[in-house]
Amino acid sequence: MSDLLTRREPIPAEAFTGNQVVIRAAPVMARFSLRARNVADISAVLGVEAPAKIGATAHGVTCLGPDEWMYRVAPDAPPPVASDKLVAVTDISHRNTAIVVEGPRAAEVLSTGCPLDLTKFDIGRATRTIFETVEIIVEREASDRFHVEVWRSFAPWLWTAITQVAAE
Repeated sequence: MSDLLTRREPIPAEAFTGNQVVIRAAPVMARFSLRARNVADISAVLGVEAPAKIGATAHGVTCLGPDEWMYRVAPDAPPPVASDKLVAVTDISHRNTAIVVEGPRAAEVLSTGCPLDLTKFDIGRATRTIFETVEIIVEREASDRFHVEVWRSFAPWLWTAITQVAAE
């Protein structure tokens, strides 16, 4: 029976475009939450050099805390296996989805509901924060582009809030 279940995306497939901003669903990807005492174990499990500094991103890996990383990869990529390292790996692919906000007003639009001044965010920086009352992880991918991770259950509300701000 579960073979017949299909996942319905909570974000519209069609992008919002207007007022110097484009808001769209991020491409489908696999996401993993990793917990470990040291970055060397994370790097060994993933096979790439993981960032050690909180807020840094590299190779699809984001350091969210002293012992927490998020890894984003293609949806068909094999999951990380921590067989000989003390690393906890949790697949969060079905919990999270993401919205991309880009254009000259991207930082302004996101800053309306976020307590951080995103105009001062460095490219490649990421952090856990909120948009109004919804927890998000925001990463600055370019001077005019942000990747916003959100729990799937909050995504429709977040989409509506961000597109309403952008429309103003």
